[in-house]
Amino acid sequence: MTKHPAIQGHSFRKIGEKIVWFLLFTIVLSLFPYPNRYFRAVNKTEGIFQPLSTDIVPSPPPYPVNTNHIPPPLLTSEGVYIKDIDSGAILYTKNETVRFPSASTTKIMTALVALEEFKPDDVLTVKFVEKEGRTMGLTEGEKMIFEYLLDGALIHSANDAAYAIAQNYPQGVEAFVEAMNKKSKDLGLSDTHFTNPIGFDHPENYTTAKDLTIQAEVALANTTFAKTVGIRSITVADTSYSRFHTLTNVNELLGKIPGVSGVKTGFTQNGGEILVSEVRKNGRNVLIVLLRSQDRFGETEKLIQWIFDSFTWKTIDEIIPANQEGSLEDMQQNYYPL
Repeated sequence: MTKHPAIQGHSFRKIGEKIVWFLLFTIVLSLFPYPNRYFRAVNKTEGIFQPLSTDIVPSPPPYPVNTNHIPPPLLTSEGVYIKDIDSGAILYTKNETVRFPSASTTKIMTALVALEEFKPDDVLTVKFVEKEGRTMGLTEGEKMIFEYLLDGALIHSANDAAYAIAQNYPQGVEAFVEAMNKKSKDLGLSDTHFTNPIGFDHPENYTTAKDLTIQAEVALANTTFAKTVGIRSITVADTSYSRFHTLTNVNELLGKIPGVSGVKTGFTQNGGEILVSEVRKNGRNVLIVLLRSQDRFGETEKLIQWIFDSFTWKTIDEIIPANQEGSLEDMQQNYYPL
């Protein structure tokens, strides 16, 4: 059945009117949005960006405070630097920017450069045997994986192991030492320089207590390094398992003083006794560096006792109550004067 033309035209007009009203309604909504979860009028005075909730801002780590006000023990060490790793607080310093021979603590930088170049199972060949000073008994032509040579350099402080690593670096020992100095610059160590990968005395082979602390902290961030410097004794073999080398850590505090987990010893006639120690105790992590000491182990032991007898780690709220104004300087007043 066909609709009457007049009725059909009336239907088209009704549809057209509905479309017009719908469009007008949509325009009005866009001009005056209802404040629901999808639309919200912005107050220009408050800005678009809202401040983050304080609930998601992490609290700073506890800060060490010398609550007992006990002075540090008397030391023969000419350069000293003690740092709380987690907070970055400096607990004590002495001649921290004075340059001293780095001796075998040079091998920390040797390890940093080598770990960037070699894989643990890379096979290295001993091309020339360095026989001066402390060695692990390598022979010319001996083949060992890099991991075991690194063990020799860091655990036994073996000069022949450190030199063998440098020999196998692309372009040899000289290029390796250049890489050590470049790494020093990259770390911002303005008072550190190397002339050899072992630590032999040389006027241009030096570091400071502060720079040595930075080197140790960076090195300990490497899990291989951190694990190695905590080993007291180990026996390693060449690739043919025909030669064996027993390595013993020079650090007498390992296994003797609770919490001591590394890091490196050093000694030369000019440099005296040197010791870098990491101490993990009571949930705290402290680095102690002694340069040109006459009793590195005894003095480090005394310093460990002083630190944990004198300092209390407090939260920022415990140091500066919420209703009291304060600053980092206020916190440092509780430290022993540096």
